[in-house]
Amino acid sequence: MLYVVGTPIGNLDDITLRALAILKSVDLIAAEDTRHSGNLLRHFEIRKPLLSYHEHNEAMRTAELSERLTAGANIALITDAGMPGLSDPGARLIRKCIEQVLPFTIVPGVSAITTALVGSGLRMDRFCYRGFLPVKSGQREREITAAASRAETTIFFESPYRINKTLGACAALLPERKLCVARELTKKFEEFQRGTGSDLLAHYEAHPAKGEITLLIAGTDET
Repeated sequence: MLYVVGTPIGNLDDITLRALAILKSVDLIAAEDTRHSGNLLRHFEIRKPLLSYHEHNEAMRTAELSERLTAGANIALITDAGMPGLSDPGARLIRKCIEQVLPFTIVPGVSAITTALVGSGLRMDRFCYRGFLPVKSGQREREITAAASRAETTIFFESPYRINKTLGACAALLPERKLCVARELTKKFEEFQRGTGSDLLAHYEAHPAKGEITLLIAGTDET
């Protein structure tokens, strides 16, 4: 059986009792970064074999793990934070299990997407998640322009090194639109900054952003 296990996005106490029970019971844990996940497992005194499973070896590891699952192994799949498969490795292995009719189950956990959405104050009943914004400016601006035309809230992940460029693009392309920057969710320095692109750009020019960032853009229904 494959267990796709959600892990904390910041505060380690957000892990579920079910996730802990699964991680303690499996034969093997496939982790995006074994060093990072090792810290989580040590915190909860879990001692299990770890196998790296990341974007650079995903194809090879998927074949290896599917063979182990076929042989009857119980394996947990985790990433550095949140749910595997959402802008993280995991989707390939899940599809492989579906193709080969191998049993798997999802052990849900915290998600930066829904946590940021609820804290943003923007429309919550309908939203569009678009993953990480493109690095290239032209592609990034096309994504922002597309978000500007949607009725629902659009959610992106962004790097702290590019957030100012992104907010500058938002200020130029949708100057009156409500935005929210959710940063370091569930961690000690968690913050939600709300306002227009110009408002938020001024804030982060004065206070450079650090850590994990989720950017939310209001839909046309809120303009």
